Amino acid sequence: MSAPASSSRPFLNRRLAPFGTTIFAEMSALAARTGSINLGQGFPDTDGPAEIAEAAVRAIRDGRGNQYPPGPGVPELRTAISAHQERFHGLSYDPDTEVLVTAGATEAIAASLLALLEPGDEVIALEPFYDSYAACIAMAGAVRVPLTLRAPHFRPDLDALRDAITPRTRLLLLNTPHNPTGTVLTREELAVIAELAVERDLLVVTDEVYEHLVFEGRHVPLASLPGMRERTVTISSAGKTFSFTGWKVGWITAPPALVGAVRSAKQFLTYVSSGPFQYAVAEALALPDSYYEDLRRDLADKRDLLAGGLEAAGLQVFRPQGTYFITTDIAPLGEKDGLAFCRALPERCGLVAIPNQVFYDDTAAGATQVRWAFCKRVEILRQAVDRLVRL
Repeated sequence: MSAPASSSRPFLNRRLAPFGTTIFAEMSALAARTGSINLGQGFPDTDGPAEIAEAAVRAIRDGRGNQYPPGPGVPELRTAISAHQERFHGLSYDPDTEVLVTAGATEAIAASLLALLEPGDEVIALEPFYDSYAACIAMAGAVRVPLTLRAPHFRPDLDALRDAITPRTRLLLLNTPHNPTGTVLTREELAVIAELAVERDLLVVTDEVYEHLVFEGRHVPLASLPGMRERTVTISSAGKTFSFTGWKVGWITAPPALVGAVRSAKQFLTYVSSGPFQYAVAEALALPDSYYEDLRRDLADKRDLLAGGLEAAGLQVFRPQGTYFITTDIAPLGEKDGLAFCRALPERCGLVAIPNQVFYDDTAAGATQVRWAFCKRVEILRQAVDRLVRL
């Protein structure tokens, strides 16, 4: 096959040129190549509830969702999402006009930012931020303005937030519980953010995919605070809560005008997706409280197991309040570069982790931070703890 024709300019859109291959793809490939335990990419190594998997099989056999599902999502799932928001958060959303099903939270974020931003708009986002945030803001032609969460406590500087808002600020992009730091924003912090959003007439997009993975404190949706329901796009998904990350079923809840805007962008991304899985997730959302309680308890135990091993290996551990990630500082080991540390880690002790610096614009702030996923089987985490001793 001949080489592509030469061009006077790069093939890749300049807005995406800084991003390249994601760190998750690089580290997962490194894990596969070296046979290392992968504590990098955030996916469980066991499937979710068997009855929910069977619900997907049943939907396929019954011919539900095998063809294009409705653009907003199947009615059963939209109704289940609405019921979930009322059940856990006391928020009422009309399933017909205020719920939109997406191809995972990743598409929900992309569609929201592409729909709501114009070139030159400023977006304030909590740093470190999940890598798709930066890419989606860039694709929209907007400007990323980081609000840095700094070790050891990773709390937002709300005075700095106020100072960061300019006449060009269009939107706040929040993530709580926060990946990768595990911070859960408090009601008091969210109240200040809400006041600023109302005062400056800002839109807010909140990524709440870890809403049920909270070990300390309580998850408070920003949309539940005064003045916020009408200006907030709330995003969540089934992948983290039910351990079916490959199904890619996410959603937004928002007022009709915001849902309509996001849907206008979403329909030209995937149009629709995950037909039979939507019916299964509708059943998953109705699981009893005991499911959610057991999930939290199981993950809290795994967090403590891995945290203990990381501390014993000499790392500084920032124990997370939520999510299924632990951030550590490798400086006590004499290390200065998290990326170099992670690339060498498989040879040193047969483990793979993620360097947090890739989630920062201010790379110095995260230079020695490394993220570890604990959403794995206990026996795998024990093996990881044994291998950490080699550090």
